[in-house]
Amino acid sequence: MKKNIEKTNVMRILDQKKIAYKSYCYADTDAISGVEVAAVLNQNPDRVFKTLVTQGASKGYYVFLVPVAKELNLKKAARAVGEKSIEMIKSKDLLAITGYIHGGCSPIGMKKQFKTTIHLTASDFETILFSAGKIGYQVELSLNELKKVIGFNLCDIIC
Repeated sequence: MKKNIEKTNVMRILDQKKIAYKSYCYADTDAISGVEVAAVLNQNPDRVFKTLVTQGASKGYYVFLVPVAKELNLKKAARAVGEKSIEMIKSKDLLAITGYIHGGCSPIGMKKQFKTTIHLTASDFETILFSAGKIGYQVELSLNELKKVIGFNLCDIIC
């Protein structure tokens, strides 16, 4: 049952840089939350990450990847990026800032590369999954391969 998956910009960037990845499509399902996406893809929810965009007290933007069943701890996240405080950006501002919409935000291919922090449990897995930049699509790759596309730090950033 191999589906023909539509290429997203994230997949095109990975192809262009010759980075190995797997892609998944769940667009034909009712999955909305990250936990539902993990279930539909038959994946451990600790391996499936959501991309969250925040703004610091300095007005700078920061990207955080956390497991879909977990919540970002704003205090820990602020410390991880050297900010006094951070807050989630509003959904309506996401497209203008990142080029992505809520539910389809990926750390790869944003309008600008923002400082990115991934929860340290990502290193427990050979590969992790995250949005491929479009609702209904995910990519899976290793942290070593991801490092070839975006810079990031690993840190404890969840509640």
